[in-house]
Amino acid sequence: MIDRFRVGVITSSHGIKGEAKVYPTSDDQNRLKKIKKVYANIKGVETALDIETVRFQKNMALVKFKQFNTPEEIQAIRNTDLFVDRNNATPLKKNENYIADLIGLDVIDEEGILLGKVTDVFPTGANHVMEVDMGEKKVLFPYISQCILDVNLEEKKIKVHVLDGLLDL
Repeated sequence: MIDRFRVGVITSSHGIKGEAKVYPTSDDQNRLKKIKKVYANIKGVETALDIETVRFQKNMALVKFKQFNTPEEIQAIRNTDLFVDRNNATPLKKNENYIADLIGLDVIDEEGILLGKVTDVFPTGANHVMEVDMGEKKVLFPYISQCILDVNLEEKKIKVHVLDGLLDL
């Protein structure tokens, strides 16, 4: 399991006081308002950044970090990912998993036959979808209870029910 989760990406500077435009990558866009510290890899050095303020403008968070005070300082760290520690991540509900923990898990069917590995999980309008690399093709499994039967992080396996027609494409 990974220890940190990405919550946003610095896209550019905003204004003259050193605010950063951050594109939120968490399911909970208000997540940035609830945390006080994020981590970033800045020029090869893992750096803790203290959040002073967060406000929103359209789909972007405008974040003021204690460590930066000019637009030029923010421009120098454009396209930098922001992470939180696992213990500061959004708490899980029953039968929920962090997407980052699912990537790379083996996917098996009800008979225990290996189908492939999880390469991505992403939201759609109704539910999340799990992309599984089956070697010669990639298949999208709906992340719903009728399809996802069991997630075992210790064994690094996800047991699925293959819905009729899912593998026919």
